[in-house]
Amino acid sequence: MDEIKADTRGSLHEHILKQRATLYNMLVDPMHRAAHRCAQVWDNKAQLDQTLLSSLHEIPYCKYLYALTPEGKQISDNAAHEGLIHNDFGRDRSQRPYFKDLDPAKDMNLSDAYISLRGERPSVTAIQKIYRDNRHIGYLGADFDLRDLPITKDFYTEPGRWRQIKGDPAIRGQVFQQHRVQSMLDDKIDDVLPVLEELMLDNGVFHLKLHFSSSRATLWLIDDPYRYQLLEYEDLVDPDICLAFPHRPYPHDALVPKEQLRPILDTFRHLRFADDTIYLRAGSINIFNGIVGLNFSCDGSHYIPFDQFLARDSAFWGDQD
Repeated sequence: MDEIKADTRGSLHEHILKQRATLYNMLVDPMHRAAHRCAQVWDNKAQLDQTLLSSLHEIPYCKYLYALTPEGKQISDNAAHEGLIHNDFGRDRSQRPYFKDLDPAKDMNLSDAYISLRGERPSVTAIQKIYRDNRHIGYLGADFDLRDLPITKDFYTEPGRWRQIKGDPAIRGQVFQQHRVQSMLDDKIDDVLPVLEELMLDNGVFHLKLHFSSSRATLWLIDDPYRYQLLEYEDLVDPDICLAFPHRPYPHDALVPKEQLRPILDTFRHLRFADDTIYLRAGSINIFNGIVGLNFSCDGSHYIPFDQFLARDSAFWGDQD
């Protein structure tokens, strides 16, 4: 149960690289032009500060602009939209992540995200080489706050593949010394599952997580997607709970067909009772992305498309045998 079946960072990492490439391409020309202007006044701090201040407005989304020696010592003030900030003049930036990891083969480097010292915010820094008479004389640094940056219109979406994630080693190491204890929810599971199906079919619940061991459920509604609702055991065994939520038609753009909801819930029940050592502690389903989430007694977690979850000849079920 604990083997990772796929590269969990693949699609997400590709999306991050796409965002970084967009930002890099946006900065190449304005950073090059600003560096050229800085080279002309490199030996005059007052003129250098003013050049940085005027160049700041030409570099999109830039928070701070400054000049460094080849060794990473700051020889200018920080140019900010509020004006010049004198505190960092003379600062040694050579050990900061954006300087330590410079690729010497590139004229401009864009750092990985890091936590800034002043704002304690996720940030990135562009470092541009400055040349005069074909000689490398220093660097132009530009800091960016991640929350100020634009992103492309293509939002990251969860990949449609089975992902298996290892849990707490302390729990996995003791798994064969434990056994399932019958919960109150286990006793009434045949009464509870129809209620949950009804809430998803007719009451606008689009994401449901059923916690077998603690006899509760958390659910998210289309009408109030930013806050989850907590249903305790007494709520789950009372069909009147459906009256507490408005009637809503099943969403036409849901990825999970409504006739598949009950088979998914029934399969949760199967995994709960199939084995007294390796058993389901919690199961979830999101009808829009179609992902079933499973957490087992060994603390291993699975995230699997609903159709693969229901197909008994899929790799997931082969791993259970």
